[in-house]
Amino acid sequence: MKLLVTGGAGFIGSNFVHYILKTYPDYEVVNLDALTYAGNLENLKELEGNPRHKFVKGDICDADLVDKLAKEVDIIVHFAAESHVDRSILDSAAFVRTNVIGTHTLLEAAKKAGNLRFHHVSTDEVFGSLGAQDAPFSETTPYDPRSPYSASKAGSDHLVRAYYHTHNLPVTISNCSNNYGPYHFPEKLIPLVITNLMEGKKIPVYGDGLQVRDWLHVEDHCRAIDTIIHKGKIGETYCVGGNGEKTNIEIVKTILGLLCRDESWIEYVEDRKGHDKRYAINFDKIKNELGWQPQITFEEGIEKTVAWFQANESWWKNIKSGEYEKYYQKQYKK
Repeated sequence: MKLLVTGGAGFIGSNFVHYILKTYPDYEVVNLDALTYAGNLENLKELEGNPRHKFVKGDICDADLVDKLAKEVDIIVHFAAESHVDRSILDSAAFVRTNVIGTHTLLEAAKKAGNLRFHHVSTDEVFGSLGAQDAPFSETTPYDPRSPYSASKAGSDHLVRAYYHTHNLPVTISNCSNNYGPYHFPEKLIPLVITNLMEGKKIPVYGDGLQVRDWLHVEDHCRAIDTIIHKGKIGETYCVGGNGEKTNIEIVKTILGLLCRDESWIEYVEDRKGHDKRYAINFDKIKNELGWQPQITFEEGIEKTVAWFQANESWWKNIKSGEYEKYYQKQYKK
């Protein structure tokens, strides 16, 4: 099989590219990434010279490029997205362009290429916010996005479903909970906590820190997508969760303990606008129908993640300093 992976230099996308090439010795990957701030060629350094991996610097909104690449592959696995809620609050235009228009461009390319198999990677944030006693999100939960980011992802989900119903495009969708693990961009909670502590900086915690998220190790997420693209039913959506509900302050205190720091390193800051209180995922459908469930507990995964950031200090320091952007600018002139 030959896959077109969009956003394959980002956090989850690069993990998926590594996973596929390692798991399937006869598979090939065409990796399309615009190398915005969240894309990092250092995530793909181990693949330099690998004949089964072709990297293309390009924009998913570039219809000519996307049309050309779609003709070369058997399936599109679509990760590429603007994904940071804080950035969407400050400037939402890029989110609408990439997440909605970019997805539309890819769907059109898949249609023109003879109704190419299409898997769309989405988020649990499209479902809104849960109360403490509410049942977890499932495939039948109504959409209720609360931020420009989640609204743009909801729009892309609806487009994918529309292309299935209107054009009979063979699609699947996955809505996942919060990922963590290697190559996680340091603006997000877990890598920010780890790297700030390693730099001797305090940890900013929004509001009271009691917001709840379900945490899914990125390796488990890659296995879930692998399962869906090979065994999933066309036209279906699958919710992917980590069985790891934790408050933000629990996460912070766990990492403090792993790095032998006390709670004086915590700095409470003004809460994010429209901050969703709780996300949780019911993944019974993918478990019962496709046989997938998470294999990595949060306790095991967070230890592995802290150890990875400790062992890859130059990787995250290059991101925080901006040096990583110079690395790819030398190879791909803007």
